Amino acid sequence: MTDISEDQTSDRAPCSRTSLRLTRCELEVMEVVWRQEQVTVGEVVANISRKLAYTTVLTTVRILEEKGILKRGQKVGKAYTYTAAVSRGEIRRSMISDLKEQLFGGSVKSLVMSLIESDSVSPDDVAALREAAEKLESSP
Repeated sequence: MTDISEDQTSDRAPCSRTSLRLTRCELEVMEVVWRQEQVTVGEVVANISRKLAYTTVLTTVRILEEKGILKRGQKVGKAYTYTAAVSRGEIRRSMISDLKEQLFGGSVKSLVMSLIESDSVSPDDVAALREAAEKLESSP
């Protein structure tokens, strides 16, 4: 296995932002980045919710950088800093859109009905959905 140092740069172009699909590990790294705004790989390792090896997090950060989701910043000591190039909302919208297309044939109705019919929907959730639907109906 090749050792990946933080000084290596990638010659691969970032992926298109039309579809921003992230793995579980990528999402975990991004949660730390969004929360702290600027991080080093070591800070991500220290703040991620489960125990992951430094090299695993470093590889994940590199992948996120290649996808154009993270931006590499200044070097602090031997480590680079990273910031989000994409907001949490952009990722959510893209992944929900992908889910809607892949599992529900593009139907928002089917996606929402599936969520409503699940066991995890509380009365508060139903009230919030009702309020959101009423706002949509009354907007021009």
